[in-house]
Amino acid sequence: MKITRNFARGSLAAIAILSASSTFSYASPQYYEFQLVSAEVKQGPDAEVSVRLVDKRNGQPVSDAVIFTTLMDMAPEGMETMTTPVEELPSGQAGIYKFKTNLGMEGGWRFQLGAKVQGEGDTVTGEVVVKATP
Repeated sequence: MKITRNFARGSLAAIAILSASSTFSYASPQYYEFQLVSAEVKQGPDAEVSVRLVDKRNGQPVSDAVIFTTLMDMAPEGMETMTTPVEELPSGQAGIYKFKTNLGMEGGWRFQLGAKVQGEGDTVTGEVVVKATP
């Protein structure tokens, strides 16, 4: 009985320690930020928009995030219902995510993104404003 009781106490202590350490291993999505590589993009059907995902705590780019939400609209110009499809492209640079879209009009386009970062429990979301130029 004494061995079983000590084993049970040790097991509970180990579970408590593991639970506490796993609770603190997740960073908040607020520690991440999407940034435009270039704020101005050439208008047209094959416009390429590149964003960088950065860990704000250390300024380092975040590689291997899974971008699963993208929405491009003209909300900055008061036309939120004007949307255009977005297609992810291969990047080749750590922490840089490239997309192809149709920026059919000059002006401001809001690009909303959602991503899963490896090791994080919550979704990282953000938005950037791209200026389409002739």
